[in-house]
Amino acid sequence: MPPPMTMTEKILARAAGKDAAAPGENVWADVDVLMTHDVCGPGTFGVFKKHFGPDAKVWDKQRVVVIPDHYIFTHDAMANRNVDVCRQFAAEQELPYFYDVGTARYKGVCHIALPEEGHTRPGEVLLGTDSHTCTAGAFGEFATGIGNTDAGFVLGTGKLWLKVPPTMRFVFHGDLPPYLMAKDLILAVIGDIGVDGATYRAMEFAGDGVSALGIEERMTLCNMAIEAGGKNGIIAPDQVTFDYVNKRNAGGKAYRAVYTDPDAKFDFEKVYDVSKLEPVVAKPHSPDNRAFVSEVRGTKLDRAYIGSCTGGKLTDFKAAAELLNGKAVRIDTFVVPATTEVARGLDTETVGGKSLRAVFEAAGAKIGEASCAACLGGPADTFGRLNAPISCISTTNRNFPGRMGHKEARVFLASPLTVAASALAGTIADPRDLLV
Repeated sequence: MPPPMTMTEKILARAAGKDAAAPGENVWADVDVLMTHDVCGPGTFGVFKKHFGPDAKVWDKQRVVVIPDHYIFTHDAMANRNVDVCRQFAAEQELPYFYDVGTARYKGVCHIALPEEGHTRPGEVLLGTDSHTCTAGAFGEFATGIGNTDAGFVLGTGKLWLKVPPTMRFVFHGDLPPYLMAKDLILAVIGDIGVDGATYRAMEFAGDGVSALGIEERMTLCNMAIEAGGKNGIIAPDQVTFDYVNKRNAGGKAYRAVYTDPDAKFDFEKVYDVSKLEPVVAKPHSPDNRAFVSEVRGTKLDRAYIGSCTGGKLTDFKAAAELLNGKAVRIDTFVVPATTEVARGLDTETVGGKSLRAVFEAAGAKIGEASCAACLGGPADTFGRLNAPISCISTTNRNFPGRMGHKEARVFLASPLTVAASALAGTIADPRDLLV
């Protein structure tokens, strides 16, 4: 009989063909899906060809997903070259899951595109050349970011040597107030444990406060596990998960969910009552530089930004539109859908009888094309590049110096509700003042 295990331990044990896996143990894990994008794809492909041969074929083309999303709407020659390298490799390997820029298949941000296109399933191992690959833990799978060298090895073998992380458990109980979102919850956690508080640990999110969240809000929780140093974030799958996955499952692949055993051991455990939490921001220049909105209310801002893998989903835009409907922003406000599917949702989803797009445009917000956009600065002509050290409040996940462009820019991280309220005020504002 195997010992009690957490979800993460069970998934890695299964992937290694073992009955059990313990924290600290190294295992050869079979990989279910490997994702790369335009930033790391060329390096990954180079490693693969160097070590497996220029004419080598990937271990399983059905399990390789390539999604250009970071530096795409730009005239920068090197950025364009990266996408060209992805195109060439996808053609050579006959990869069925290449979502090319400038085609009907183009998607946008990889972490949102992966579940939309059916590449996330409970119980699987998903690796990607991007630290926020941990987003997919919302679907009850082990999902984490890896480097180009490891990814090149996976392309050739379908396996990777992984150390099983210990699990930290964060339990959220209670009814989430209308002025809070998952972004507030994860910023509260990071503020409590710090950006290194979960280093090489699994962050498991549980409790009735989590199970009440929709799948997009669960993605926000898991997305920022890496901002606490986490190896992965993970949430137990339930009917909400199965309904989403079964509707989109690429190739109709069979999967098997796993659950943490009742007597599994955790490295750390903390319980929150969500009904007692306040709206939170992370002040410059670190995601753990936490403050309650009430403590920084009135701080002058130059820009508001709603988008990215953390804050560019339909749930995020619906929340923001509820506050912006019938009002006008006082500062430059950008709305950037994470994917083309989300962009279409701006026209089909409504608030107060008006489409989300109509609400944003009437409020004076500028709507960008689906992509990572300003979240990672990028080449000088990439949308959202900051050319001056301004102050911005953003739904993105990092506020390090230079992250969104100018190295002296001050970036405050917050939920879509707090960002929308602040866009209307021109200063950091509390959404509780606008919600009735």
